[in-house]
Amino acid sequence: MASILRRLPWLSRAWKPLVFPSTTFKQIPLQEKLEEELLPGYVASRYYPVRLGQVLQDRYQIVGKLGFGTSSTVWLARDLNGRRHVTLKLCIHSESLGPQADQEVSMYRRITAASTRHPGRRSVREVLDSFEVTGPDGCHRCLVHPPLWESVLTFLFRNPVRRLPAPVLAVVLRRLFLALDFLHTECKIIHTDMKAANIMFGIEDDSVFAVFEDQELLDPSARKLVDGDRTIYMSRELQMPKKWGAPVLCDFGSAVPGDMEHSEDVQPDVYRAPEVILEAPWSYQIDIWNAGCMIWDMFEGGHLFTGYDQEHQTYRSRAHLAEITSLLGQPPQALLQLGMSTHKFYTGTDEFCLNIIPLPDAVSLEQRESSLEGESKDKFLAMMRKMLQWDPSKRSSAKELANDEWIMGYI
Repeated sequence: MASILRRLPWLSRAWKPLVFPSTTFKQIPLQEKLEEELLPGYVASRYYPVRLGQVLQDRYQIVGKLGFGTSSTVWLARDLNGRRHVTLKLCIHSESLGPQADQEVSMYRRITAASTRHPGRRSVREVLDSFEVTGPDGCHRCLVHPPLWESVLTFLFRNPVRRLPAPVLAVVLRRLFLALDFLHTECKIIHTDMKAANIMFGIEDDSVFAVFEDQELLDPSARKLVDGDRTIYMSRELQMPKKWGAPVLCDFGSAVPGDMEHSEDVQPDVYRAPEVILEAPWSYQIDIWNAGCMIWDMFEGGHLFTGYDQEHQTYRSRAHLAEITSLLGQPPQALLQLGMSTHKFYTGTDEFCLNIIPLPDAVSLEQRESSLEGESKDKFLAMMRKMLQWDPSKRSSAKELANDEWIMGYI
């Protein structure tokens, strides 16, 4: 029986909560802004006032802070009942988050209900639990996930040239496209927000969690005591695991159902698909365009399109369209005719012309790609062209891209 319990820890006795130091931490001066306080538009009352050591739902004990964002803070926790470590994503209160909180939970329900046999299922981050906690200023959604290590973005910054090596990129892309095929075909979900920060590596070395706990017990995180019920903590990194897990696609806070029509503005600016910019109806294919632009960033070390408008000194849709036109040529008239915003950028009725901004000098993908040579370069650019098409119907599916010749050459 003892050996069975060791293999099935959730059947054995629950973990006891740890007692974390409450006096030996470094206290940061009140006037010094810290972590989420540095975000534009930060409002303290929107965030749940987490305390290290507290137990949520009589089950999840907060161990330390892993990160933060405009809509949540992320914490390593001990699942006392399950005798395992988990990640808690504590969202800003529901009034500020609006329908996004319920939308994210809805997307995870679709994922949970979908086929477990699809090869992309394990390439998508799962949710283990979801509940609400009540703070002094409202209710907060909490999502419980298996813990992950670091994002591809962080991994990129470990490399001085800010690029992924071809073999690593191929592995990431194989998993990414399997994940997208699972989302598109089995879950009917459009991700809409793919970026290097939303692809994370798994952990197959549980010792990193014990080390994290020991560090917090022996050298408590620096923090700022804002008032009687709110503390801002410094994040603590997980150490590099001895064995990484495979990359998974994360963050479904911006995901939308694919089984309904869309024309709203989505995606990070530089990754916006042409149909999104033009406010034409869009669907799963915007994820494919997004993937192509993101891949270029990860492999070439710079944006394929910036959308930087010299006149306004910032991103503008017109500059983005001009860059796409310079690379891919004129857009198909059928696409322009579907766009509710086409008239803002193009003149004409039968033959549209982008005449509000000069086109940049045309530089081909072959001229811009500098990491590869010969046949490998040809195959890589061929893969890119399968994604970077004006016409959404001409972009390859995620399933086709998962088996692309360039990717499979490294698998």
